[in-house]
Amino acid sequence: MNAIPQPGASQDRSRTIQPAWVRIAHWLNALAAVLMMLSGWRIYDASPVFAGFRIPTGITLGGWLGGALQWHFAAMWLLFFNALFYLAMNLVTGRLRSKFFPLSPRAILHDLGEALKGHLSHADPSRYNAVQKFAYLFVMLDIAILILSGLAIWKSVQFPLLRDLMGGYDNARVVHFCAMALLAGFIVVHLTMVALVPRSLLTMIRGR
Repeated sequence: MNAIPQPGASQDRSRTIQPAWVRIAHWLNALAAVLMMLSGWRIYDASPVFAGFRIPTGITLGGWLGGALQWHFAAMWLLFFNALFYLAMNLVTGRLRSKFFPLSPRAILHDLGEALKGHLSHADPSRYNAVQKFAYLFVMLDIAILILSGLAIWKSVQFPLLRDLMGGYDNARVVHFCAMALLAGFIVVHLTMVALVPRSLLTMIRGR
């Protein structure tokens, strides 16, 4: 016997969860972040921030310092303009407010506890839980710090105020490296969550 379709079921399956501009910005951002990270590690090895700590050459990009810098600057512009586009669209469409707020420390701790116990529901992919909201807002802020600290390093003379806000050139390098490490950590956690909830990947590919 065929099941009786529930009212609105077909509409729920066909409705767009992630609009095209979100999906495009997401994948461009992922590409730029990975390219910048791999090339940045090669640049780091040329002049390590932390003595004795080096990145294995096999997971770096560019082959040598000059090649790594070319990859890094190319990806930098992609990340910069894509981030501006993503932020502008989130503000204009109201998505930033509707998707990521309200948010409170209590909600984050509650949902984190539920996630650790395996009780956090993912039945509605159109809604972010508090942990997701916090993670996505965090990575937006982290990318902004990456861009600003990168500018303080690249154009230290042209942006003295930015350099001073970072605590000087050497401290800007530390901030840049730490922000990159946090981004790498976010990517690992994000990929783990995608593996646990594969539907989230499908919504970011096909939109629903």
